[in-house]
Parts: sequence; structure tokens; C-alpha cells
Amino acid sequence: MKFDVMTLFPDLVAGVLGESILGRAQKNGILTVTCHNIRDYSEKKHKNVDDTPYGGGMGMVMAAPPICACYDAIAQSFAEGERTRVIYMSPKGRMLTQKVARELLEYDRLVILCGHYEGVDQRAVDRIVDEEISIGDYVLTGGELPACILIDSVARMLDGVLSSPECYEGESIASGLLEYPQYTRPVEFEGVPVPTVLLSGNHAEIDKWRLERSLELTRERRPELYEAYMLAYPPKEPRKKRK
Repeated sequence: MKFDVMTLFPDLVAGVLGESILGRAQKNGILTVTCHNIRDYSEKKHKNVDDTPYGGGMGMVMAAPPICACYDAIAQSFAEGERTRVIYMSPKGRMLTQKVARELLEYDRLVILCGHYEGVDQRAVDRIVDEEISIGDYVLTGGELPACILIDSVARMLDGVLSSPECYEGESIASGLLEYPQYTRPVEFEGVPVPTVLLSGNHAEIDKWRLERSLELTRERRPELYEAYMLAYPPKEPRKKRK
């Protein structure tokens, strides 16, 4: 899968995504992340990419010409039949969820626009963007970190990035519930032991314990997720004993 990031700070994105699991996945050819510096497409003498907003107001707005020129250069490399989608990281967009990440996994190539300053000239958004996506109800200084989060959430589900689909299918949110508590060695730490059931070797009981803990945590911390899960997977009625 290919990811193209349109940004003013390519080193920031490349640095984050070039490490750990996603860094190895790029080296192994499972995915590619290409950063495109929007400044390279500015026709102004000092490579300016922003200007004051019409109508007044604080801050600066990223101009449409260099953004659209950057996108046009990327679009020239689109392969015939390649499924592409252009995303603008914006607090005005729909919220990024695991469901949205799975939807984006269906594309061959994602082009991500990172805004900065007070935002992007709407004409650029209207011309090149397919949808806007937000990572939460808060404002950041730029779209680079949200872009990295979006790429991570999608790329980790690609075949070969993680050792097995089980590595993400049973995790918090992905399963519909918050994840159960995890433990590792030593068996006892500062007087607190690992729950006995996890040492039993009885996988049926372990699975039962993990589901119960997930349900408890989700009900306590994310009641809306708990309700949705219970609607999708209502508890089975116990069988009545025959007289």
C-alpha cells in the first residue's frame, strides 16, 4: 500500500514512520510512505506557501496554488486502476475510528494533506480532497502528527506488518471492547501476583476471564461501546433443564 504525505515538514513525518514496526515494513516493501514538501511547488521567490486571510483575522492561511501543484505532481504517478483517496487532516472532518481505518484499508493509495497555520484555502480542499478526517476534538499546530496516526492505524492491518491478524483483531476497540489487563514476568511484583487463572494453562478459563475483564472495563470507561457490543452480541439465555 502507498501513502503520499503532502506537508511542510517532511522530516517530521519520515522520522516518526521510519522507526519500529512501520519502519521495518517499509524496508520489507510491504508499504511505502513518500513525503512531498509543498514548499517545493511554490512559485514565489522565497518559497512562501501562506498568506493573510481575506476578510481579516489572526494567523496565515496555506495558499491553494502550491498545494494543488503538489497534488498534480503526485497524481501523475497514479497507476491505471489504482484505487486512491485524498484525505485532509482537519478537526472539521469525521472522527478516525477503527471502522474508518478498516474502510481506508480497501484503497491502494492514500494521499494525505497536512494543514498548518490557520488552515488551507478552501479552493484547494474543494479541488483535490475526497474527505476530511479528524483524530479528536482538539486543535494541533499542524496535520503531520494526525497523518502519522492515520497511517499507523491503517498500515498495521496490512498483511505482513504484524506477525498475525490476531495481533490487532483482539485489541482494544478493534474487538468492540477495551482490552483486558496484560501481565508478564515476574509472577509477583511488589507483593501483587499475576491472576491465578493466567497461570493455569486452561485456555477456556483464560478466554472467559479475559472477556469478563474486557466487559467490566468497557462498561466502566466506555459505556457507549459496551452498549453497542451488547446489542451486537447479546448474552445467550441459559438452557432450561428438562423436567
